[in-house]
Amino acid sequence: MENQILELQFALDTFYFLVAGALVMWMAAGFSMLEAGLVRSKNTTEILVKNVSLFAVACTMYLLVGYQFMYGGGWMLGGMLEGGDYLADSIAEGFDGDAVYSSGADFFFQVVFVATAMSIVSGAVAERMKLWAFLAFAVVMTGFIYPIQGAWSWGGGFLDEMGFSDFAGSGIVHMAGAAAALAGVLLLGARRGKYTSDGRVNAIPGANMPLATLGTFILWMGWFGFNGGSVLKVSDIDSAHSVAMVFVNTNAAAAGGLIGALILAKILFKKADLTMALNGALAGLVAITAGPDTTTPLQATLFGVLAGVVVVLSILGLDKLRIDDPVGAISVHGVVGFLGLMLVPLTNSDATIANQLIGAGVIFGFVFSTSLVVWFVLKKVMGIRVSEQEEYEGVDQAECGMQAYPEFTK
Repeated sequence: MENQILELQFALDTFYFLVAGALVMWMAAGFSMLEAGLVRSKNTTEILVKNVSLFAVACTMYLLVGYQFMYGGGWMLGGMLEGGDYLADSIAEGFDGDAVYSSGADFFFQVVFVATAMSIVSGAVAERMKLWAFLAFAVVMTGFIYPIQGAWSWGGGFLDEMGFSDFAGSGIVHMAGAAAALAGVLLLGARRGKYTSDGRVNAIPGANMPLATLGTFILWMGWFGFNGGSVLKVSDIDSAHSVAMVFVNTNAAAAGGLIGALILAKILFKKADLTMALNGALAGLVAITAGPDTTTPLQATLFGVLAGVVVVLSILGLDKLRIDDPVGAISVHGVVGFLGLMLVPLTNSDATIANQLIGAGVIFGFVFSTSLVVWFVLKKVMGIRVSEQEEYEGVDQAECGMQAYPEFTK
């Protein structure tokens, strides 16, 4: 009877892990639609190629080397344990409430997280970066940079031993992706015409707001797998309740983030700014990701409102610094990712501000510095920015040889 219960738990937790991973994979579609909506029509095809290609690169590099760096998986060299072996080990040791699932499910869930981190970079460098330089960076980011820093926390490394807490990756995934993006943007420079010599900021509207809104809803939905799957287990009463509360808190934070950003945008601009509202929802999701398991729904809502306010101010602040981020990725995932880490001690007594600051500093410092080196090498070896003429005409034609909206160009 005990073996039958273990088999059922194994099957249920494995299935839940896989479904959660599929939801996170769906976030790749969300990033694609969001970025495609927020760039100009002449750059749409290239941004779509980047998003679908980075997902393939991330999956391949994490399979080849990334999982080994992060968890010592050794997939390509040693293979993976069969489900029966996992179950036999669990029976021998006795089931103590820990998650028990197939190693394949674990890998699948982890690999889609890697792709999420790389997707953050895509939007920040949009409309002026060379496609193949971006993909070359994706190889290094997903195979080495992300897994190495991930091992320090989720892989049982020194940040984990120190007490650093990041439940689903406000820092490990989102701030890391933003750090890599910031390094690239600093070397890449702003889009032509974004900033004037007298200090003015010229808005460059996206081509398709319905697509951007659809992308946000897809990301919102995928985040339930991102945070909910990070519970790692659903086959007992406590775990099932924890999953439900993580879902509720994730949704509450997103709603609060949108409301906070929308109200602040109305105060500042006298208009209901759609792009700020969309980024507010995403900011709420990023902020709650570090601790959705320890907050109440009201706390999650308030954290979301704070994140929505912060992201609007951050987007405006980066523009003042002439850091050009077409989709607001650095603000949403970087600034708010840091905020999410700092909010954890308010609801989790096991976390401290000091440990969270150290963890955030280590993650940002490592990813930013290594990314800066990689971007610099790519800039010297192959160049990372398209020519001024190609940027003017649109990178779709220069990099992909086709337009996303050909009827608009006739």
